[in-house]
Amino acid sequence: MAAAGTFAFDASSVSNLLAQASCGVDEPLGYLVKTLPLTGDRARATPFGTVVGGGGLDARMFTDLSRISSSRLITPTPEVFVRTAPPADLASRLGDWRVSVGTGRPPLDVEELRRLSTPQGAHVIECAGNSDPDNFGLLSAATWDGVPLTTLLPRLAPAADSGEFGVLVSGLDGDAEGARTSIAGASWIVPWADLSTLQPFLATRMNGEWLTPEHGAPVRLVVPGWYGCAWIKWVREMRLVGADEPATTQMTEFATRTHQDGRPELARDYAAPLIDLAATPIRVEQRRVEGTLEYRVVGLTWGGTAQATRLSIRFNSREPWTPVTVCPAANMSRAWSLWAHRWRPTEPGTYNITLSSPDQAIRTRRLDMFFYARRVRVDEV
Repeated sequence: MAAAGTFAFDASSVSNLLAQASCGVDEPLGYLVKTLPLTGDRARATPFGTVVGGGGLDARMFTDLSRISSSRLITPTPEVFVRTAPPADLASRLGDWRVSVGTGRPPLDVEELRRLSTPQGAHVIECAGNSDPDNFGLLSAATWDGVPLTTLLPRLAPAADSGEFGVLVSGLDGDAEGARTSIAGASWIVPWADLSTLQPFLATRMNGEWLTPEHGAPVRLVVPGWYGCAWIKWVREMRLVGADEPATTQMTEFATRTHQDGRPELARDYAAPLIDLAATPIRVEQRRVEGTLEYRVVGLTWGGTAQATRLSIRFNSREPWTPVTVCPAANMSRAWSLWAHRWRPTEPGTYNITLSSPDQAIRTRRLDMFFYARRVRVDEV
């Protein structure tokens, strides 16, 4: 399986990252008149910062991507998206939380994991079902502290040549009764052979604070570069599994959304749920420059196995692709970077904004489907 992104940076380098991220986005450009709303195929408001959809597995809270700036690349904890609400009985279990590591072996307790935790850098988390074109708000970036799985392998048992295929990580299930959008079964299998390159870890802190219940407290799995469906919350068990281990119910449920070839029955046949290079606009600024209206489109790029240095943009399918300025934020392939594009539409109307990569060697499955396209209505030119 392919490895996740090559680079990461620790929390102490965030200030350096911010200093490098201002190109294009923050350059002086007249004065801001207003910011135009971006929509999908239909204009409807999706609330931000409020849990919608009910409780349990149906709960959702969206991040407002339009608020991201070069000085605000890390998503504040209260704004990090939520995909599943905490189980109703979570609070009653927190006092004696243990992570099982196999029969006959002493479990890991929370205090031990907290003592072993170290900064693991900033990483994007994106839900594989991040498909609402009105906001694409199941996407956030945070800094994390935790314990690499490779550090914990000796607690799980056999040596690397024992024939084991991978590590199964299971969490406390959300409330599944009556759920409309998901099924029970919070577990994922990370292949043994990929642990050193993926660098997954058990997270105990997010943005410098202990995890909150909504984000997996007291312990969640983080797999940099993979979709959030693999980032198991409320971790209760880790164990080694063999080559004939079936794919978990969660892996099967998310097979389509993680671009599998069908629904693999065995974990060994499940392709890594890597986030390909992706990009989307997050706001369109109407500006007056020397008496003339001009527009600046600001967006994000994330994912992929290498840092993106080039993107292209167009505003309708009949128009040619135009190069985009991507900020040279170092070591950002596991987090995200901003881009900006100055635009002068020729006439009022509704425009479909899409991005692509001119580098044919980079896999861009969702960009190829115009997955992150947005619409904007321009009334003045």
